[in-house]
Amino acid sequence: MGGSTRSPRVLQGDNASGQSPYERLSRRMLDISGDRGVLKDVIREGAGELVTPDASVLVKYSGYLEHMDKPFDSNCFRKTPRLMKLGEDITLWGMELGLLSMRRGELARFLFKPTYAYGTLGCPPLIPPNTTVLFEIELLDFLDSAESDKFCALSAEQQDQFPLQKVLKVAATEREFGNYLFRQNRFYDAKVRYKRALLLLHRRSAPPEEQHLVEAAKLLVLLNLSFTYLRLERPTTALRYGEQALLIDQKNAKALFRCGQACLFMTEYEKARDFLVRAQKEQPFNHDINNELKKLASYYRDYTDKEKEMCHRMFTPNDNGSTVGEN
Repeated sequence: MGGSTRSPRVLQGDNASGQSPYERLSRRMLDISGDRGVLKDVIREGAGELVTPDASVLVKYSGYLEHMDKPFDSNCFRKTPRLMKLGEDITLWGMELGLLSMRRGELARFLFKPTYAYGTLGCPPLIPPNTTVLFEIELLDFLDSAESDKFCALSAEQQDQFPLQKVLKVAATEREFGNYLFRQNRFYDAKVRYKRALLLLHRRSAPPEEQHLVEAAKLLVLLNLSFTYLRLERPTTALRYGEQALLIDQKNAKALFRCGQACLFMTEYEKARDFLVRAQKEQPFNHDINNELKKLASYYRDYTDKEKEMCHRMFTPNDNGSTVGEN
């Protein structure tokens, strides 16, 4: 799969046995529904835990009708697939069951009988009545938001009853959701997730020997927030979060870089230069930092040229011998 929308090769060939392609394929597939309504054939193994019932999944898929070369439905043409929540965004019962049997990175082929697909009526004009369909599904990733949502709804006192690792896990999940939304250019939604993660970490008190774990998690979220507010064209807020990150790690190159970007956005050229030079000191060969310094030099040169031109006009005598601004 992985973007392919051609008919699966395993289904092609002669029909000498008198069985249809789907019937031949079904003989070697695993029954995961208990009634052979959903059959599975793993093409590439995944790793890690199985998808959880309340997860949001990131998948690529293509659906095929028997004897047809091209898919009747596919999201493989999308540059970034949409995150879909189980129980809400997925309409096929068979796909839901199939996804619950998968692990991250897994690629599998499924046959869905009508009961688990489009039913006795089908879905005119594409899907005929009582049709078995084949789906190839690649599970790119999944995020379990149910645990996070329930935890965030608790009071600070209730959250304190849980071990620190639980808080860090929920904060990491919120941050992962934010990262996904950021990649979708949904910056407002991303910063909401990042702020939820930061609030969890701010509210949590940890013993001294574990405080470094909280600070490390905070640092990542603060950097995300700084970058997100830059994308939202709110440099003052971006600078504030960048400076909070520097309170945790004063030599963090990414934090220094974000602060420099924010100051450049606000045309505070001296502050921008200070932050960017410090960032360059930490990472001398960083392409982004060096390019931002070049941009700063160009902007500052244009700024000083305009200042000189303004001063020249102010103090250049006009035709009656007086300078601009004199009465």
